[in-house]
Amino acid sequence: MNIIVVGNVLKDVYLNLDSRTEHLETDKNNTKWLNLSFDASEHHFFNRSSSLGGAAISLEVLQKMGLPVTISNSDLQLSGDEFTSTAPPETYRYIFIVDGKVSYFVPTAPRITTFNPPAEPVDYLYVDRSATLDAAATARINAYLDISQTTKLILYVQNSENPHLNELIPRADLIFLEDSKESAKSQDLSILADFDTNKLVHISETQITYQKITENISVDRIDMLTHLSVYSIAAATVLGGFILGNSVEDSLTLARVNIENSRLNSVLPLKEMQEIAENTSPQDDLELIAASLVLKGKGILAADESGGSIKKKFASLNIPDTYENRRDYRNIFFTTPDLEKYVNGVILFDETARQLADNGQNYVDFLTSRRIIPGIKVDQGLARFDNSLETYTKGLENLSDRLKTYYLQGLRFAKWRAAFEIHLSTSGSIITPTTHAIEENCRILAEYALNCQSAGLVPIVEPEVVYNGYYSLEQNSEVTGHILDVLFQSLTDFGVNLRACILKVNMVLAGKNYDTPSTPKVVGETTAKVLKEHVPTDLAGVVFLSGGQTVEQATDNLAEIEKNGPFPWPVTFSFARALQDPALYAWAGNNANTDTARQAFLARLKANAEALKAQG
Repeated sequence: MNIIVVGNVLKDVYLNLDSRTEHLETDKNNTKWLNLSFDASEHHFFNRSSSLGGAAISLEVLQKMGLPVTISNSDLQLSGDEFTSTAPPETYRYIFIVDGKVSYFVPTAPRITTFNPPAEPVDYLYVDRSATLDAAATARINAYLDISQTTKLILYVQNSENPHLNELIPRADLIFLEDSKESAKSQDLSILADFDTNKLVHISETQITYQKITENISVDRIDMLTHLSVYSIAAATVLGGFILGNSVEDSLTLARVNIENSRLNSVLPLKEMQEIAENTSPQDDLELIAASLVLKGKGILAADESGGSIKKKFASLNIPDTYENRRDYRNIFFTTPDLEKYVNGVILFDETARQLADNGQNYVDFLTSRRIIPGIKVDQGLARFDNSLETYTKGLENLSDRLKTYYLQGLRFAKWRAAFEIHLSTSGSIITPTTHAIEENCRILAEYALNCQSAGLVPIVEPEVVYNGYYSLEQNSEVTGHILDVLFQSLTDFGVNLRACILKVNMVLAGKNYDTPSTPKVVGETTAKVLKEHVPTDLAGVVFLSGGQTVEQATDNLAEIEKNGPFPWPVTFSFARALQDPALYAWAGNNANTDTARQAFLARLKANAEALKAQG
């Protein structure tokens, strides 16, 4: 078995510049650039390194995985950790690192890649990320594939601007498709419309996916391993894993390990990758995802209204409840500029997770490419207990299979809601929720949470004391505290890892119909007290639902809760209507109003982000 890589060998020169002494200017994207011709001898830098990049990276990865590989038209070889070659690199690139940001200076005209058919048949022909094909090179590749019909063709597609590369797509056995922000600008996914998606590997700035299996990979690194090499390492490691006969998930795991532990000119040998992978607990990933969902200063957007809920919303504004309108409505939120500055995650409804963004990506991949973690509502609504007006939440029966499917789609957390209504007797004492309803719903929440963690998803447990009703703040406090006690006992009994679990909970306030509304100050004090007394310290985080409050009320109450910190866990918001309603009214079913709706939504995001900065 042998592999030939078609691509260019590049020389990357890394310079960590001292911004205090360089003449720099900042562009509209807040990226710093040199405003004069660069001469390395006259500029100050903390360190200077160089490395061979492009096809040399794929060569290094595959050779360190024990695979026989050469680069077409190059005598480059890897001996230990050193490259040997009599030929100079084809292109120089400068990579400037200034104040933690990376900028690339590259030639405007890429060097055309040449291809000469190998003398001996090869098993795999890999067109690397660095390759720029013209008609002649493409014709030679096609001619070689005609002769060597057992050779498998692997393509790395950075964008859709190279028509010669596109000619090879129908012949490919596997395609790596780059989903970086820059590549997305020129993506035309129609070129892949007829391609078997089971042979398509997405590589983005935060993930690699195969058959919609997603593993988060950190590439935000400036330790001399830049985005340029990260993409190549990811693709080559996955390819090597497949060639070695590893499963999809094992190949993805190896790629993640290689990305997170490689250094310049030093990717990991296969044995070391395997050892690290074997010693990594799946719970570590869950805890990392949970922590990422409650990062300080950002919240979680709940865009998971069921079919019935969104139908009522639309009906109130005479908006037809069609598939297209539901997609266009949610598209407003997901495409809002700077969404990633205010949102860590988005909870989707099943239908939305399968819909497509404007650029042809499904919303799961689209959100992930914006560094936003996609999640999913998995409960299937409420049903009444026998001979009772109280409810439990449906959906456990087929949950395990659904979670596996959602994981394969790239979703990384889930949400399940249980609803509790407070009803009082004529004398004013609490009748519901009953002990039975609380215990059974908390048991269901715990079983759901354990199923999630077993499937690789972080569970959000949502025991909501419904705002509609007539009851006092003190009665809400009593009920919420009791529910939380039972819930966390149930989670413990089921063996749920609390460090990989998030609580979504109501604020503690008087019912909507109560005689005396609760002031934000009292809501903040009481909610903070209940949480500190009833929520374990090792929980990943607490997020608040808005639960029918007005837009301003939810934000004001959030700010007052924040003032009553600090808390032993991160605290943030996970609002639906309190974020969406202004945008819904601005849009009103007319896509001509989309930009206005986005601005209304962005204003609510900013207001709630400011509320999280409140200090006691």
